[in-house]
Amino acid sequence: MAILFYIFAAVAVIAGLNVVLQRRPVYSALWLIVVLCALAVEYLLLGAVFMAFIQIIVYAGAIMVLFVLVIMLLNAHHEEPTHGSQFAQWLGAPLVVALLVEIGVAVWSWPGAAHVNPPPLRAGPKSVGDLLFHQYVLPFEVTSALILVAILGAVVLARKES
Repeated sequence: MAILFYIFAAVAVIAGLNVVLQRRPVYSALWLIVVLCALAVEYLLLGAVFMAFIQIIVYAGAIMVLFVLVIMLLNAHHEEPTHGSQFAQWLGAPLVVALLVEIGVAVWSWPGAAHVNPPPLRAGPKSVGDLLFHQYVLPFEVTSALILVAILGAVVLARKES
């Protein structure tokens, strides 16, 4: 059981790297489907059957069909690949180093975090709604504003010049 977990974790990581490294958006979307399916298998191995089915139905099914449809409508597969700006290349190396340091700190401090007692969980949709709209209302609203800005940015980028 544990060996399957590590195999599908490796599949998810390798496919995730392919999402970022592909030059064509359609191939990136297809690799993202592989990542989502590998995560669904991880959920099954952990005993979260409902989450696995939701992962396949909602994300790998509906959302990825939407992504591929938008990529096809924008004719993104006909664009010339760019080599990136010098600023992005200059900024990329420190960000990768910072990410690796953060992962290292998280891995090395993991046994100390296991001794912290989490607060008791209140189960049910009412308690989730109470937490979301009372304690976490600011992050919820900031997230919705970011999604709105992303949608407006996609509309502006997709608009054809007349």
